[in-house]
Amino acid sequence: MLYREPGGSWWPLLWGPAFAVAGYLVELLTGPASVALWTIAGLGLTLGAVLWVYGRAKTGTVALTAEEAQFGREKVPVAMIDGFRDVGAPAGARVLGGGWSVPKGTTAVPLRLLDGTVVLGWARDPEALLAALRRVVRG
Repeated sequence: MLYREPGGSWWPLLWGPAFAVAGYLVELLTGPASVALWTIAGLGLTLGAVLWVYGRAKTGTVALTAEEAQFGREKVPVAMIDGFRDVGAPAGARVLGGGWSVPKGTTAVPLRLLDGTVVLGWARDPEALLAALRRVVRG
């Protein structure tokens, strides 16, 4: 692994249990509280958070190995990348990973492929990604 940015963190899974405990304590202060109801609420919130975090991890991960570059769910063989230096980002260039634009909080990294097309990779730390690309791409 030459470069990796995780798409998300798993710490939001703690939100469901935290909200359930807080709700239980507030209800306990105002009268009888239902442990079963707050347990179910906490599990439901945690399940929602699992789905959300898993989706973010799948669609927001950036990884580079000697064989392939991954942007979200899309993988590009490194052998297909012709260059990344002095490559401009033309209007309407396809964004790798399937989005309409680069994800929020990331910077576009234009990549020229062997067929001459320019696509947009992206990273939160584009300089680190470019440094890793220098090790595997000669263009």
